[in-house]
Amino acid sequence: MEQWLPKIPIANWVDVFVDWLTTNLDVAFEGITTILESIVEGMVTGFNFIPSYIFMILIALLAWKLSTKGIAIFTVIGLFLVDNLGYWEPMLQTLALVLTAVFISILLGIPLGIWASQKQTVRNIAVPILDFMQTMPAFVYLIPAIFFFNIGVVPGVVASVIFAMPPTIRLTILGIQQVPVDIIEATEAFGSTTSQKLLKVQLPLAMPTIMAGINQSIMLALSMVVIASMVGAPGLGADVYRAVTQIQIGKGFEAGLAIVVIAIILDRITQNIGKNKKQGGTV
Repeated sequence: MEQWLPKIPIANWVDVFVDWLTTNLDVAFEGITTILESIVEGMVTGFNFIPSYIFMILIALLAWKLSTKGIAIFTVIGLFLVDNLGYWEPMLQTLALVLTAVFISILLGIPLGIWASQKQTVRNIAVPILDFMQTMPAFVYLIPAIFFFNIGVVPGVVASVIFAMPPTIRLTILGIQQVPVDIIEATEAFGSTTSQKLLKVQLPLAMPTIMAGINQSIMLALSMVVIASMVGAPGLGADVYRAVTQIQIGKGFEAGLAIVVIAIILDRITQNIGKNKKQGGTV
């Protein structure tokens, strides 16, 4: 069948736009690279300063405080296994990458979610963009990240932020919108300002939903950090990628097991933050 419509040169437009960004914002990209590298390297250095057994105890105590005794026990056993397998250093690198990406996602995502929850126009613009971000294949995010930030830690963090931010924004919007109308009306009847209503009523009531979004962002950031090993990001993902390329099934299984341990620990701890009561349960 002959093509009766002219082909739209989207790829050419994207290339031109990217060239314009790299030409005019090169200094900004270099600044972002320096800042993110400093944050990740500083975090890894700080983690390494703590002896592994003390680090295990601290994370286990945090898990006990925020979750259950069973999760605390699993944390000790899981981290001991990671250390015993020889993946302690890559685990700390992965943890630093994930925490950096999640921190940026929260720093940007929650204010955007609050803004979108208060303004219908902003929400109408944000929702299609979030749909686009969540349906775009994860590997595609690596292309502009490499182009703007070269290879290494920074493109992994940037791609992880883009990939992991949508759940935080979406569930912040959802949590605020789900606050009962009668409670909002009551606060307005008592003469509360918009900021008082938001900070003292809507955000506290929406916190469990917001934390569910942050929990999803952590899991997505962890998965993206593993994929980002293809562009030079360090950590457990690099060990998995190396095992795949060299067909080392045992090594790949060990590194994958370490990733599973970190994912379970982060997931179980963050599930309970923001809730009024601890929920009992097992791993």
